[in-house]
Amino acid sequence: MVTREIKIGNVLIGSKNPLVIIAGPCVIETEKSTIDAAKRLKKISEKLKIPLIFKSSYDKANRTSISSPRGPGIEKGLKILEKVKKETGMPVLSDIHSPEEVAYAAEVLDVFQIPAFLCRQTDLIVAASKTGKPVNIKKGQFLAPWEVKNIIEKFTSTGNHNLLITERGTSFGYNNLVVDMRSILIMQEFGYPVIFDATHSVQLPGGLGSASGGQREFVAPLSKAAVAVGCNGLFLEVHPDPDKALCDGPNMLKLDDLEKFLTTIKSIDELLNQNK
Repeated sequence: MVTREIKIGNVLIGSKNPLVIIAGPCVIETEKSTIDAAKRLKKISEKLKIPLIFKSSYDKANRTSISSPRGPGIEKGLKILEKVKKETGMPVLSDIHSPEEVAYAAEVLDVFQIPAFLCRQTDLIVAASKTGKPVNIKKGQFLAPWEVKNIIEKFTSTGNHNLLITERGTSFGYNNLVVDMRSILIMQEFGYPVIFDATHSVQLPGGLGSASGGQREFVAPLSKAAVAVGCNGLFLEVHPDPDKALCDGPNMLKLDDLEKFLTTIKSIDELLNQNK
């Protein structure tokens, strides 16, 4: 389905453009590990000719446990993301959690992300929109796809239409998510690009008691399905060693496996683009 075209740095998303990847570690762990990951992603992006936006969170404010690592914080985190931009040329994305963060984060980020649990926070949505920057809003696990219309109306009330919507699964009983691929098409009907969050969609929220579990073996099949349905991009959290990651390890992809994975994904997208 053809949607509005959104420009983020040198990356075009939506309309008749090819699939875009938003990828990176869940959270900024160290400056070196973040920049190393970004450079590896840059090489894969260039080799496969797939547009890529780098993501990593400076603060994971909605962790399961009070003892869960959250990241370096906004000041240190933004400095690291700024260095990623300078050394790779890729646009960067990170989560924002309050209106007070917006102006500071806007100095570095090319695109804001509003986490799923905050997708109905009117003040946050409006503050982000007023900057004129692109914003990726994740649909809450508690919302039906048609309820996204209310989020869109909040965002566009300022005159900003640089909006992405992300599907990341719907709550299905306790500690489980399910993906309804129809939601991608339903949300695209509102005219904005829809991203599929392939790694958070296989999360088991709170499934480990004091942390979330995940089923990364389903990332590939769900991604293939979402691309075949016609999503405009994939959101992927990747890590050199997911089992040692500070957060979201059970649902993250191993960086070494990404090139092979994206090669398959690109072939599906190219097949679809022949008919656009």
